[in-house]
Amino acid sequence: MTSYADYTSPGTQFTYDLNNNLFFKKDPYNYINLLSVKQLNTLGNNSLLDIFLSKGNVVEPHYHQNAAELVYCISGAAEVAIMNPFTNQFLHFYVKPGQVANVPQGWWHYEIALEDNTHLLAIFDAQTPEVIFGSDILRLTPTNVLAYTYCLDETKLKESLAPIKQTVILGPPSNCSYNPVVQGQSANAPMTKQTKVQPSAANSAMPVNPIQGQTNAMYGHQHRQQQYY
Repeated sequence: MTSYADYTSPGTQFTYDLNNNLFFKKDPYNYINLLSVKQLNTLGNNSLLDIFLSKGNVVEPHYHQNAAELVYCISGAAEVAIMNPFTNQFLHFYVKPGQVANVPQGWWHYEIALEDNTHLLAIFDAQTPEVIFGSDILRLTPTNVLAYTYCLDETKLKESLAPIKQTVILGPPSNCSYNPVVQGQSANAPMTKQTKVQPSAANSAMPVNPIQGQTNAMYGHQHRQQQYY
Protein backbone atom coordinates (compact mmCIF):
# COMPACT_ATOMS: atom_id res chain seq x y z
CA MET A 1 0.00 0.00 0.00
CA THR A 2 1.40 3.39 -1.03
CA SER A 3 1.65 5.83 1.87
CA TYR A 4 0.65 9.45 1.42
CA ALA A 5 1.40 10.47 4.99
CA ASP A 6 2.94 13.86 5.59
CA TYR A 7 6.22 12.86 7.19
CA THR A 8 7.11 16.52 7.80
CA SER A 9 4.14 17.05 10.11
CA PRO A 10 4.96 17.65 13.80
CA GLY A 11 2.27 15.06 14.62
CA THR A 12 4.09 12.26 12.77
CA GLN A 13 4.63 9.26 15.06
CA PHE A 14 7.50 6.80 14.73
CA THR A 15 7.42 5.03 18.11
CA TYR A 16 4.79 3.75 20.50
CA ASP A 17 4.64 1.84 23.80
CA LEU A 18 2.19 -1.06 23.46
CA ASN A 19 1.81 -1.16 27.25
CA ASN A 20 -0.32 1.96 26.89
CA ASN A 21 -3.01 0.29 24.76
CA LEU A 22 -4.59 -2.72 26.44
CA PHE A 23 -7.00 -4.55 24.15
CA PHE A 24 -8.25 -7.22 26.58
CA LYS A 25 -7.28 -8.44 30.04
CA LYS A 26 -8.46 -11.64 31.72
CA ASP A 27 -6.02 -11.49 34.64
CA PRO A 28 -2.41 -10.35 35.25
CA TYR A 29 -1.06 -13.35 33.33
CA ASN A 30 -3.46 -13.38 30.38
CA TYR A 31 -3.91 -10.20 28.40
CA ILE A 32 -3.49 -8.64 24.96
CA ASN A 33 -2.01 -5.28 23.94
CA LEU A 34 -2.71 -3.74 20.55
CA LEU A 35 -0.84 -1.65 18.00
CA SER A 36 -2.66 -0.26 14.96
CA VAL A 37 -2.44 2.82 12.77
CA LYS A 38 -4.61 4.60 15.34
CA GLN A 39 -1.72 4.40 17.82
CA LEU A 40 1.16 4.81 15.35
CA ASN A 41 0.15 6.91 12.35
CA THR A 42 3.15 5.92 10.18
CA LEU A 43 2.47 2.20 10.55
CA GLY A 44 0.97 1.69 7.11
CA ASN A 45 -0.99 -1.46 6.28
CA ASN A 46 0.12 -3.43 9.32
CA SER A 47 -1.00 -4.01 12.90
CA LEU A 48 -0.26 -6.45 15.69
CA LEU A 49 -1.49 -7.97 18.93
CA ASP A 50 0.97 -8.57 21.77
CA ILE A 51 -0.41 -11.67 23.50
CA PHE A 52 0.54 -12.99 26.96
CA LEU A 53 -0.83 -16.37 28.11
CA SER A 54 -0.44 -18.88 30.91
CA LYS A 55 -0.71 -22.62 30.25
CA GLY A 56 -4.11 -23.82 29.11
CA ASN A 57 -5.46 -20.42 28.14
CA VAL A 58 -6.96 -20.02 24.69
CA VAL A 59 -7.34 -17.20 22.21
CA GLU A 60 -10.86 -18.30 21.37
CA PRO A 61 -11.79 -19.64 17.91
CA HIS A 62 -12.32 -16.75 15.49
CA TYR A 63 -11.54 -15.47 12.03
CA HIS A 64 -10.38 -12.23 10.39
CA GLN A 65 -12.39 -11.51 7.27
CA ASN A 66 -10.04 -8.81 6.00
CA ALA A 67 -6.54 -9.86 7.10
CA ALA A 68 -4.04 -12.69 7.19
CA GLU A 69 -2.28 -13.32 10.51
CA LEU A 70 1.31 -14.36 11.21
CA VAL A 71 1.73 -15.81 14.73
CA TYR A 72 5.29 -15.50 16.06
CA CYS A 73 6.31 -17.18 19.32
CA ILE A 74 8.59 -15.08 21.52
CA SER A 75 8.60 -17.28 24.63
CA GLY A 76 6.86 -20.37 25.99
CA ALA A 77 5.04 -22.62 23.53
CA ALA A 78 1.66 -22.66 21.81
CA GLU A 79 -0.56 -24.68 19.57
CA VAL A 80 -1.91 -22.74 16.59
CA ALA A 81 -4.88 -24.60 15.09
CA ILE A 82 -6.22 -23.65 11.66
CA MET A 83 -9.13 -25.11 9.72
CA ASN A 84 -8.33 -25.44 6.03
CA PRO A 85 -11.66 -24.74 4.27
CA PHE A 86 -10.45 -26.41 1.07
CA THR A 87 -9.59 -29.79 2.63
CA ASN A 88 -11.87 -29.79 5.72
CA GLN A 89 -8.80 -30.51 7.84
CA PHE A 90 -7.68 -28.87 11.07
CA LEU A 91 -3.96 -28.16 10.95
CA HIS A 92 -2.23 -28.13 14.35
CA PHE A 93 1.07 -26.25 14.51
CA TYR A 94 3.21 -26.30 17.67
CA VAL A 95 5.42 -23.23 17.88
CA LYS A 96 8.31 -22.41 20.19
CA PRO A 97 10.45 -19.26 20.40
CA GLY A 98 11.58 -18.17 16.94
CA GLN A 99 8.92 -20.21 15.14
CA VAL A 100 5.89 -18.90 13.25
CA ALA A 101 2.54 -20.13 11.98
CA ASN A 102 0.66 -18.36 9.19
CA VAL A 103 -3.15 -18.05 9.16
CA PRO A 104 -4.58 -17.12 5.74
CA GLN A 105 -7.24 -14.43 5.55
CA GLY A 106 -10.69 -15.60 6.64
CA TRP A 107 -9.60 -18.98 8.05
CA TRP A 108 -11.08 -20.24 11.34
CA HIS A 109 -8.36 -20.62 13.99
CA TYR A 110 -7.36 -20.47 17.65
CA GLU A 111 -4.22 -20.49 19.81
CA ILE A 112 -3.62 -22.44 23.04
CA ALA A 113 -0.71 -21.82 25.43
CA LEU A 114 1.16 -25.05 26.18
CA GLU A 115 3.41 -23.47 28.81
CA ASP A 116 3.23 -20.67 31.36
CA ASN A 117 4.69 -17.33 30.32
CA THR A 118 3.83 -17.84 26.68
CA HIS A 119 4.29 -14.65 24.65
CA LEU A 120 3.01 -14.41 21.08
CA LEU A 121 2.93 -11.68 18.46
CA ALA A 122 0.01 -11.79 16.02
CA ILE A 123 0.95 -9.65 13.00
CA PHE A 124 -1.72 -8.59 10.47
CA ASP A 125 -1.61 -7.18 6.95
CA ALA A 126 -4.37 -4.66 7.70
CA GLN A 127 -4.45 -1.38 9.60
CA THR A 128 -7.44 -2.47 11.72
CA PRO A 129 -8.20 -6.18 11.15
CA GLU A 130 -11.82 -7.14 11.57
CA VAL A 131 -12.69 -10.17 13.68
CA ILE A 132 -15.68 -12.39 14.38
CA PHE A 133 -15.36 -14.46 17.56
CA GLY A 134 -16.85 -17.90 18.09
CA SER A 135 -18.46 -16.81 21.34
CA ASP A 136 -20.40 -14.10 19.49
CA ILE A 137 -21.63 -16.57 16.89
CA LEU A 138 -22.83 -18.90 19.66
CA ARG A 139 -24.45 -16.29 21.89
CA LEU A 140 -26.00 -14.06 19.21
CA THR A 141 -27.39 -16.68 16.85
CA PRO A 142 -30.94 -17.51 18.05
CA THR A 143 -30.85 -20.88 19.78
CA ASN A 144 -33.97 -22.06 17.94
CA VAL A 145 -32.14 -21.45 14.65
CA LEU A 146 -29.15 -23.52 15.81
CA ALA A 147 -31.39 -26.24 17.22
CA TYR A 148 -33.51 -26.46 14.09
CA THR A 149 -30.57 -26.31 11.67
CA TYR A 150 -28.51 -29.01 13.40
CA CYS A 151 -31.38 -31.08 14.84
CA LEU A 152 -30.47 -30.38 18.46
CA ASP A 153 -32.48 -30.26 21.67
CA GLU A 154 -33.18 -26.53 22.05
CA THR A 155 -33.66 -26.72 25.83
CA LYS A 156 -30.30 -28.41 26.33
CA LEU A 157 -28.65 -26.04 23.88
CA LYS A 158 -29.99 -22.98 25.70
CA GLU A 159 -28.73 -24.38 29.00
CA SER A 160 -25.29 -25.07 27.53
CA LEU A 161 -24.91 -21.64 25.94
CA ALA A 162 -26.46 -19.60 28.77
CA PRO A 163 -23.10 -18.89 30.52
CA ILE A 164 -21.79 -17.08 27.41
CA LYS A 165 -22.94 -13.55 28.26
CA GLN A 166 -20.27 -11.61 26.37
CA THR A 167 -17.35 -11.99 23.99
CA VAL A 168 -14.86 -14.38 25.59
CA ILE A 169 -11.62 -13.54 23.66
CA LEU A 170 -9.39 -15.34 26.21
CA GLY A 171 -10.90 -18.54 27.53
CA PRO A 172 -11.89 -20.24 29.66
CA PRO A 173 -13.57 -17.29 31.42
CA SER A 174 -12.20 -16.37 34.85
CA ASN A 175 -15.31 -17.64 36.62
CA CYS A 176 -15.23 -21.04 34.92
CA SER A 177 -15.10 -24.02 37.30
CA TYR A 178 -13.93 -26.34 34.54
CA ASN A 179 -10.26 -27.26 34.80
CA PRO A 180 -8.89 -26.78 31.28
CA VAL A 181 -6.85 -29.58 29.75
CA VAL A 182 -4.77 -28.72 26.71
CA GLN A 183 -5.62 -31.20 24.00
CA GLY A 184 -3.23 -32.49 21.39
CA GLN A 185 0.49 -33.00 21.66
CA SER A 186 3.02 -31.47 24.00
CA ALA A 187 5.26 -28.53 23.30
CA ASN A 188 7.91 -31.00 22.11
CA ALA A 189 5.65 -32.37 19.39
CA PRO A 190 6.39 -32.04 15.65
CA MET A 191 5.55 -28.70 14.11
CA THR A 192 2.35 -29.86 12.42
CA LYS A 193 -0.44 -32.41 12.66
CA GLN A 194 -3.61 -32.76 10.61
CA THR A 195 -7.04 -33.91 11.73
CA LYS A 196 -9.99 -34.43 9.40
CA VAL A 197 -13.12 -32.44 10.15
CA GLN A 198 -16.03 -34.89 9.91
CA PRO A 199 -19.67 -33.87 9.36
CA SER A 200 -21.72 -34.11 12.56
CA ALA A 201 -24.60 -36.54 12.76
CA ALA A 202 -27.93 -35.46 14.25
CA ASN A 203 -27.85 -36.22 17.95
CA SER A 204 -31.45 -35.64 18.91
CA ALA A 205 -34.97 -35.71 17.54
CA MET A 206 -36.26 -32.87 15.38
CA PRO A 207 -37.40 -30.00 17.64
CA VAL A 208 -41.16 -29.91 18.05
CA ASN A 209 -41.41 -26.19 17.27
CA PRO A 210 -39.46 -25.11 14.16
CA ILE A 211 -38.41 -21.55 13.51
CA GLN A 212 -41.20 -19.10 14.23
CA GLY A 213 -41.36 -15.39 13.52
CA GLN A 214 -37.67 -14.65 13.02
CA THR A 215 -37.71 -11.08 11.70
CA ASN A 216 -34.01 -10.26 12.13
CA ALA A 217 -30.95 -11.60 10.40
CA MET A 218 -29.08 -14.49 11.96
CA TYR A 219 -27.35 -12.36 14.61
CA GLY A 220 -30.30 -10.05 15.20
CA HIS A 221 -29.98 -6.32 15.73
CA GLN A 222 -27.18 -6.82 18.26
CA HIS A 223 -24.77 -8.24 15.72
CA ARG A 224 -21.71 -6.22 14.86
CA GLN A 225 -18.38 -6.90 13.23
CA GLN A 226 -15.77 -6.21 15.84
CA GLN A 227 -12.63 -4.38 14.97
CA TYR A 228 -9.35 -4.01 16.79
CA TYR A 229 -8.79 -0.33 17.66
